[in-house]
Order: sequence, then structure tokens, then C-alpha cells
Amino acid sequence: MTRKYKRTRLGANMVDAYVGQQLRKQRTLLGYSQQTLGDKVALTFQQIQKYERGANRIGASRLYQFAQVLNVPIDYFFQEIPDDMADKITTRNEDGEFKIWEEDQAAYDAEPLITKRETLELVRAYYNIPSPQLRKKFFELCKSLSADTVVATATDSADTTE
Repeated sequence: MTRKYKRTRLGANMVDAYVGQQLRKQRTLLGYSQQTLGDKVALTFQQIQKYERGANRIGASRLYQFAQVLNVPIDYFFQEIPDDMADKITTRNEDGEFKIWEEDQAAYDAEPLITKRETLELVRAYYNIPSPQLRKKFFELCKSLSADTVVATATDSADTTE
């Protein structure tokens, strides 16, 4: 009998890693440190790290607890999960860290901007600006700076091709 969901002593199932990424994303979005989240669910920050990396599986009762603390429905942890995710396995490198099979590495590295820590912190900081007028000015400044960067990059590229 073949098992559809693979797991070896060397690696973790990709679903575990995906659920861990979702946990990390929501924790960061709410501004919780691993220690803070750990305190709220009576775990050490090291255990939170293991869950977020997918090194340890999150049991159903613990997942329910995380959903309550992070104020998300349980299915949040599985939203937009690729259909073939369960067939992929990670392995450990020489340092003991989990590494995805080479053919999956590019897809893993192409993490959407919205899940990056810097983006989440920027969004949180933006919405912490108390004045709607200041928020709008900050938004316009960011758009202006990014437009200037695009123009400067295009100009620099044109100068180097001549």
C-alpha cells in the first residue's frame, strides 16, 4: 500500500512547512514575536520556531489554539495550498536545516511580497499612523519615491547602452 502523504526521518512534509509559513505570516502581521505567541499558547519560542519552519507538525488542538489567538479561521492555515503540496518533501542540509528539493527551490524562493516580513511590518506601521491625512501623505510619498526610482533606473539603463 502506497502512502500519499510522504514523511521521512530526513524531512518534513511540505504541508507542515506551508502551515508553518501561514502561522509566521499571521503572527508577524499582528506584531507578535515568537516569544509573545509562545506565551499566549504556553509554548517556548523554540517550539514556535520549529512549527514555523515545518520541522514539527502542528496537532489539531494546537492549530485550533493558534487560530483563536491569531483571530483567524482554521482554514486560514490551508488557504491557497497547492494541490501537489503533500507529495513534496524537504530534506535537511549539512547544518540540519530543512531544504526543499532542488526542483521546488525556485518556487519556494519566489515568495510573494505580501508574506515577506518587511512588507508586513510596513503595512502594520502604515495602519498605526493615527491621522488619515498623514497616512495619505505617506502613501503619496512612497508612490513618488518608487516612481522616481523607476525613472532613475530607466535613465541609468539608457545611459549605459549608448
